[in-house]
Amino acid sequence: MPDNRRIIVDASLEDLDAIVAIYNETVPGRMVTADLEPVTVADRLPWFHEHSPDFRPLWVMKEDYRVIAWLSFQSFYGRPAYNGTAELSIYIAEEYRSQGIGRTLLEQALAESPRLGLHSLVGFVFGHNEPSLRLFDKYGFERWGRLPGVAILDGVHRDLVILGRKV
Repeated sequence: MPDNRRIIVDASLEDLDAIVAIYNETVPGRMVTADLEPVTVADRLPWFHEHSPDFRPLWVMKEDYRVIAWLSFQSFYGRPAYNGTAELSIYIAEEYRSQGIGRTLLEQALAESPRLGLHSLVGFVFGHNEPSLRLFDKYGFERWGRLPGVAILDGVHRDLVILGRKV
């Protein structure tokens, strides 16, 4: 059952500290990001400014005014012919995982894709990140590719799975 205290809104600059903190929670687990060290707010400032509500949104989910998760749309490959395709990233604060938040964010992304002029969504997920793979599978994303062993995390070669869905 959805929590009525939870809302999804466009991120503001004031949310960036929380966005970075949630991202950095995932670094030590080696399941979600290829960053090996935490990033800073200053590191993520250019990335933040690449987003806009009408082209490549960055959304935060808030509970009682606190950021507990976020979803970003990123341009795919950076060339105009790919403007109808966006890469999705979803990050959830550790204490809020496994509560359906990823599902809620992904459902909103799918619903808003036509308004954003998107015909395709892609996700890049480590092959060992079973929870994320299951989430995307549940919403009709297919395995469009696999890059074997392209990431090395603590000496372990990890696959990157490319997931995609037409919208």
